[in-house]
Order: sequence, then structure tokens, then C-alpha cells
Amino acid sequence: MGNTLDSFRLDGKVALITGGGKGIGAAMARAFADAGADVVVTARTAADVEQVAGDVRDRGRRALAVPADVNDLGQVAELVDRAVAELGGLDIVVNNAGGSMSRPFLDTTVEQLESSFHFNVSATFELSRLAVPHLLARGGGVILNISSVAGHKAVRGSLTHSVTKAAVSQLTRVMAAELAPRVRVNAILPGAIETDSLKDFLDRLGGDLRSTMIERTPMRRNGLPEDIAHAALWLCSPAASWVTGQLVAVDGMAAEELIPKDIPDL
Repeated sequence: MGNTLDSFRLDGKVALITGGGKGIGAAMARAFADAGADVVVTARTAADVEQVAGDVRDRGRRALAVPADVNDLGQVAELVDRAVAELGGLDIVVNNAGGSMSRPFLDTTVEQLESSFHFNVSATFELSRLAVPHLLARGGGVILNISSVAGHKAVRGSLTHSVTKAAVSQLTRVMAAELAPRVRVNAILPGAIETDSLKDFLDRLGGDLRSTMIERTPMRRNGLPEDIAHAALWLCSPAASWVTGQLVAVDGMAAEELIPKDIPDL
């Protein structure tokens, strides 16, 4: 019998992580390297991906830094080709890149909605579609999508983010059904994670918003990128070999509405 902790190892695996230059993506890259994986790190800012790739190499693993914008689907295809050519294949794909700026319903344009859908859903779909043949060639594989708890809530002022993340969650379940049993597909639904962008957002708004968020979270703190990375490691490792099609909330059991929005009735 092997050691139980061996089930969480990723030795010999190659993982591709989008949005890997900072925050959650960077934390996942480091965690996967600690578990023995080689990592393809991609994001739009070259300096960021080079920094994280250096962290992976410092852990004794191979790293490939690829500055790319997944909004450009041509770059997505090139990303997959480079990963396979330079690291020998793919075993794990983490669709972490995404985002949107939500506005109230009547202030949202169809162009804003479609732009958010392209970034959060279409790019995730296309990278996964292109990667699956390579996952199968290595004997299966894992796709992990980063969705959001916002996709399962109905909060005023959150339209584009919540709608497109709900689509990511449903895409995850449909992909899991179609790709089983050879490729597992799951999603993590983060809550409020103290990334640099959240810190900047809270600092700009000022006041006691952080305290309000913490008070509305039973675990009495916001999440850290490492909280998501640890869940990602489990879902991408053999320890989760019978887990697919799942939407795993990692949110400290936060309330429906963490930050009050002053959006009046019509």
C-alpha cells in the first residue's frame, strides 16, 4: 500500500494554467510544482508569467512561460501547440483566466455581455476543445474550470459576471458528461479571494467594506489564493479520481450579498 499523500502527487504531469501570472493562477502554479508537475504558465503580462515560471523552476520542475491573451482564440491554439511541443504533452488544463465588469441590468449593453461571454466561456471552451486530444493521448486527463459562486446567486448589479460564470458552471457539467470516463472535468467556485485586484478594489471604495465582508462570512475571513490552489490540487490529482462534473464552492460559506450595492428600485 502506498502512502495516502502519494495520491495528491502530480509527478510526471504537465499542467497548463491560464491567468497564471498572479493571484489564484500563480498560487496554483506553485502548488502544482510542489506536487511534482511541470507547468505552462500563461497570462497577458510577460513579466508576471516569467516570475511565476521562475518560482516553478525554483521548485525543481520544468516551466514554460507564454505571454498570451486567451481572448484571441488564435493565441489559444498556439498556446496548446507550444505546450505540447516544448513539454511533451498535456495532462491538466486549468481555465483560470476570466473576468468582467458588471453593471445594473439597464446600464449593461449587449456588447458588454458578449465580451464577457467570450472571455469567460468561449475561451474556456476553445482551450478545452483543443487540449482534449492531447489529454487523451497521454491516457486521460483533467480539466479544471474556475467559475464563481456569483454564478449561483442573484444579486443586483452583477449581471455579466453572474450570467457568464453560471454558463461556465453548466459548461463544466456538460463537458464532464461527454468526456467521461477518460477526462475528468470539475469547477471551483471561489468566493471573495484577497488577490491584488480585490485589495485594490476595497482600498478604492474605502470605508469598512472588508469588515462587512468578513462579518457576512461564517469563516470570518476572506479567502486566500492558496485556499483555491489547495482545492485545485485535490481536484487535479489522483486523490479525486472518482470526482467529475462537480462545482466545488470554496467561499467560507459567505452570505448571498457580501458587499451592499446601492441600486434603487426602478
